Amino acid sequence: MPSIDQLSRPQNKLEPVEGIIESISEPRTVNLKTGGQAQVADAMLKDETGQIKLSLWDAQIKMVKQGSKVRIENGFVTQFKGKNSLNVGKFGKLVVLEF
Repeated sequence: MPSIDQLSRPQNKLEPVEGIIESISEPRTVNLKTGGQAQVADAMLKDETGQIKLSLWDAQIKMVKQGSKVRIENGFVTQFKGKNSLNVGKFGKLVVLEF
């Protein structure tokens, strides 16, 4: 299982990553490329090696709170404005280990 400090470049189909939700931003509404809208919130996911932004969409936002321990399965890392971000995506899964 990779540690957060190993998520240093854009990559797809990650091995499962575990961490603690350190903080969550207020959800905001965004317009989707496919039409329609969605809610998105930025969480900070940390482990003993570092931290990374985790994008939470719609129902995922209510699945976690500050202090929740989670595992991201089949996630991917993107880079936006020079910062790495961990994403669950439609083929990934957010698993709450401890709420």
